[in-house]
Amino acid sequence: MAKFRNLKTLRKFTSVHASIHNHFNLDRHLNCRETFKENRTAVLAKWRQLAA
Repeated sequence: MAKFRNLKTLRKFTSVHASIHNHFNLDRHLNCRETFKENRTAVLAKWRQLAA
């Protein structure tokens, strides 16, 4: 990764990126629209249940 000159910066970026990547990556292109919406609704309901 050429844009990171410092190894410490690269490690910090990768740890943060890895921890939040799955929250936003729902693989929309691999699912039909209805399946995507059902999964998104289920995840949001679970999140609201945990946050309550």
